[in-house]
Amino acid sequence: MLFGSEFWERFCYYGMRAILAVHVAQAFFAHHGDGAESEASLTYGGYTSMVYMTGLLGGYVADRILGYQRSIMLGGTMMAAGMFMLLAPDLTTFLMGLALLVVGNGLFKPNISTMVGQLYEPGDSRRDSGFTIFYMGINAGALIAPLITSTWIGVTYGLKWGFFSAGIGMIFGLMVFQLLKSWIGHVGKAPEGKEGYGSMGLVLVGGLVLAAPVYVLLSKSEILGYILGGLLLFLAGYFVRSGLKANKVQLHRYYAMLILFIANAIFWSLFEQAGSSLNFFARDYVDLTIGGFTIDFAAFQSANPTFILLLAPLFALAWPALDKKKINPSIPRKFAIALVLVALGFYVLVFSIGQLQDGDGKIPAIMLALCYFIHTSGELCLSPIGLSMVTKLAKPEETGLAMGGWFLSIAGANYIAGLIASVATGGGAHGAAAGSIEGYSEVFNQLFLMGVVLAVVFFIAAPFINKLMHGVK
Repeated sequence: MLFGSEFWERFCYYGMRAILAVHVAQAFFAHHGDGAESEASLTYGGYTSMVYMTGLLGGYVADRILGYQRSIMLGGTMMAAGMFMLLAPDLTTFLMGLALLVVGNGLFKPNISTMVGQLYEPGDSRRDSGFTIFYMGINAGALIAPLITSTWIGVTYGLKWGFFSAGIGMIFGLMVFQLLKSWIGHVGKAPEGKEGYGSMGLVLVGGLVLAAPVYVLLSKSEILGYILGGLLLFLAGYFVRSGLKANKVQLHRYYAMLILFIANAIFWSLFEQAGSSLNFFARDYVDLTIGGFTIDFAAFQSANPTFILLLAPLFALAWPALDKKKINPSIPRKFAIALVLVALGFYVLVFSIGQLQDGDGKIPAIMLALCYFIHTSGELCLSPIGLSMVTKLAKPEETGLAMGGWFLSIAGANYIAGLIASVATGGGAHGAAAGSIEGYSEVFNQLFLMGVVLAVVFFIAAPFINKLMHGVK
């Protein structure tokens, strides 16, 4: 049931994400000329960062006020309403729709992941594999979403109608959750004494009020960066204080969790070029003719979930098999492997730009697909493992908040990813023409070098982090 609900929510998110930056550049920033893509990348980065940033508050609301089930229903309803507002032709209404999506996602995304962890008893070795299966639901929705919202509906009827189809997908997700919630019994119910409708109304009003500053921040990304930094520092302080009040083991586990949050943020700041700079790169510098057929550039947004669905079962089987042979990499080493792989994906593009351009200055589509394949392999070493890790290292009563913290680290990564994409689409740091292939090559090469260096740092630090985890694997 959770698989099905997440499938449609991710259809909604990835369906709109596939067309968001391109639509914003065309509809609202075309008057900037060559700078349209750079401006759109900042809007994209601001939105995707705040989508994850509000997970911290959403986790707290679910833990203390609504429970996970009602948080998911309320958040999904707000997301559907926001998605339909994206059909508006004016930027003000469009940004208001994005603000509702941000707030709604904060109530939905961290809490459905937390519920997966609550299905397993502490110490159950199936938990990692369970999260990997759940992760397949995420990527099944992400796979078909761009093909429907962009390649079919967007190309045929206009990109804004792709947002409409994404909103319909969100409604399907709510229907699955509501009709089948009896399958999960007491898991995710409201806290004792908070079962009435009063708490629902209070959170709804609070969510609508919160949408106002989110709207402002969507157009002032520099302020958003300071807020994200402040929230991350507050989060670190909260967990350190909580660990000090508990015991030494829990304090060390929170230290380990925060260190791994840093690795997570680094990984996603590189990986999340997919919807912005890599999307524009695919449109302008990839040969889209394959076997005599021309594909839509947004079809590459389905590459990552396609590889997830192919590889996730193999990874889910591999971890227990490696564990039996006592050669299963530790969680910190899996994170380091992920950083190596995301870096190598960018090197594939740097090599292709330098060696494989055709007469039109475009690289073969297979090379961009290979980049996504390598990135996906890295993602499977980090993301489902990280979701499981949070539920193991956090105190049971703080699991929702810790999961929100995990997504807050991704929020910071998406903000940085937007800045990187703005530089890449703007010509790089050394004055190449905006949107030029030279600018992309320079930025992708810098991402490759940064990823490799930081991966080495985490490989070296892995034994120390393992000691802090006190037996959690």
